[in-house]
Amino acid sequence: MENNFYKVLESKGIRPSVQRSLVYEYVRTHKTHPTVDEIYSELSPSYPTLSRTTVYNTLKLFAQNGLVQVVKIESDELRYDSEMMPHVHFKCSSCGKIYDIFPENHLFEFNEYCKSHLPDGFKLDEIQTNLWGMCALCEKNAASEN
Repeated sequence: MENNFYKVLESKGIRPSVQRSLVYEYVRTHKTHPTVDEIYSELSPSYPTLSRTTVYNTLKLFAQNGLVQVVKIESDELRYDSEMMPHVHFKCSSCGKIYDIFPENHLFEFNEYCKSHLPDGFKLDEIQTNLWGMCALCEKNAASEN
């Protein structure tokens, strides 16, 4: 049962398996920035041998190999995003959806600015920019209620 997701995993040096391919396919095709629990809940009815631990370990392996990024937009849970181009995450405080924002070169400039202003001796591991507010649909609905 080989598919394109197997080939992507192989290209990153990851031994493909049915479970790894399923998890990667889910993250690639569900642009909702899912959590481990969301992925597990969605896949486990069709694949009863899949465990939460397998989903978590698979996503950790994917993150270490540049297939997904870990999104830390909430204090109590991690989300996963297969979009690897630099971008910003916007979380709607009303509906809870997370949107990808691509500010073109401005994000690169902002990241470089942050790096250049670190105090001496500091080592930067990661920059993640998150925004919170209300999406257009929720804002429209809120305005129509008033």
